[in-house]
Amino acid sequence: MSNDYLTPTDRQRQTFREDLLDWYDEHKRSMPWRETNDPYRIWVSEIMLQQTRVDTVRDYYPRFLEAFPTVEALAEAERDDVLTYWEGLGFYARARHLHEAAQTVVAEHNGTVPDSMDPIRDLKGVGPYTAAAVLSIAYQKPHAVLDGNVTRVLSRVFALEEDATTTSAQNALRALANDLLETARPGDFNQALMELGALVCTPSTPLCDRCPLQNTCRAHEAGTEEDYPITPESEPVPHHDIAVGLVFDGDQILIQRRPDEGLLGGLWEFPGGKQEDDETIEEACRREVREELGIDVAIDDHFYTLSHAYSHFKITLHAFRCHIDQGTPEAREEQPFQWVHVSELDEYAFPRANRRLIEELERRQTEPSLFD
Repeated sequence: MSNDYLTPTDRQRQTFREDLLDWYDEHKRSMPWRETNDPYRIWVSEIMLQQTRVDTVRDYYPRFLEAFPTVEALAEAERDDVLTYWEGLGFYARARHLHEAAQTVVAEHNGTVPDSMDPIRDLKGVGPYTAAAVLSIAYQKPHAVLDGNVTRVLSRVFALEEDATTTSAQNALRALANDLLETARPGDFNQALMELGALVCTPSTPLCDRCPLQNTCRAHEAGTEEDYPITPESEPVPHHDIAVGLVFDGDQILIQRRPDEGLLGGLWEFPGGKQEDDETIEEACRREVREELGIDVAIDDHFYTLSHAYSHFKITLHAFRCHIDQGTPEAREEQPFQWVHVSELDEYAFPRANRRLIEELERRQTEPSLFD
């Protein structure tokens, strides 16, 4: 596509920068990560903020940094401890990669987060957005960010007539963001664009009357704000029924750790998995436990059913109290198991859906009649 209409004039650039930064200086939200110049703490915040609501990160950020106040502390920590403090934030690969990257920073950069593009991009889990954000905010380097909020703002202001998710559109928008960037205040400029997208230029019902860019926004002029950015139609959200075995041996319960790679990697869980088309949910429970641990279990009773939504699919989780009928548990490669007391489960990092089962287990322990 021709990028001519995405090339602002000198006056447009200056007006855009001034109006945006004046608005930001007056309306920016107070955030704990905006009160530090420490590149490590800014980096942690940017990793946490990926695909996670600001209000959620507000709660996790201080707790995480209290546990791991420096990059050295994070690098020296046990991975299970890192995952435990991350539990509930989701997208757990971020925590594993952050932990690994901290070890690289200590080993190869003397404990200092890199201040240039190539070295910081070499860190595990650091992509173009995170690199630009950390470099601009922590080091005032002139690198523009491009996330969902920035894409939406620029697509509307310049009426981008292309699917904004395509590589060509993303490249054009990134070039535009760098063209508009206020190099004297790159960190503030980037945060201002993201803040505008979060507070004013929202996905639906944008607050155009409060927008500092309304006089230069082509979509607003045409009354077509909600037509941008142009994106493909969403696919239906898949749903899966999941069977889980709460396998007891006396007063201990069996848990296993998920493989490092993949969804919820490195977290502990109760054994189980997806129901197949040709089986009952109880049969799915027995099959999954057999496949994962090499044991046959007998189901004692249905324990609990809950629903949970992940970013790209939803589940209904069916948990059953079980005991071993035949065999001895065997750990699959990279999936160790443990027998633990219910009171010890809080010492392990679990996915949120499993955590809800743990809360119910703990509740019923205090009310034994609920197990009857």
